[in-house]
Amino acid sequence: MKNTMKKRANGFTLIELIMVMIILGILAAVAIPRYTATVAQSEAAAEDAVIASIRAGLGSYATEKLIENGRPSWPADPFMGLETKPSGWTNANATAANDGEWRYNQSTDNITHMRNNADVFHWDYAQGTGSDNDPNNDAVGTLGARESGVGD
Repeated sequence: MKNTMKKRANGFTLIELIMVMIILGILAAVAIPRYTATVAQSEAAAEDAVIASIRAGLGSYATEKLIENGRPSWPADPFMGLETKPSGWTNANATAANDGEWRYNQSTDNITHMRNNADVFHWDYAQGTGSDNDPNNDAVGTLGARESGVGD
């Protein structure tokens, strides 16, 4: 008996290719938002690490000042309390303006950081004021929580 069927060519049909493209589209629609959320979470964690080191540096700075002059105090610029500045730190009295940059803006009393997606976050910083007339009024300030946007 003779085979009358034509031999099928090797390869994918148009329907198979369309199905693969649909599946890849669905996977991309799920994966891209998860990726961007993961990037945002990792940048927030990195910011938290820098702020924790600033807090620790301010504590050490206050202890050194207590030993030196009998009164704990914080520096005018919070980054001056750090022996090693964070990656991206720039000594400029302005808001962070470049991706990954850290700055202290003295006019707004904010530590600012620009993320890689150009979002700017800030932390309020107050050096604190002390008075020789009031021994209970130490010059240790405050460092606020993360806030989005540029502070005023």
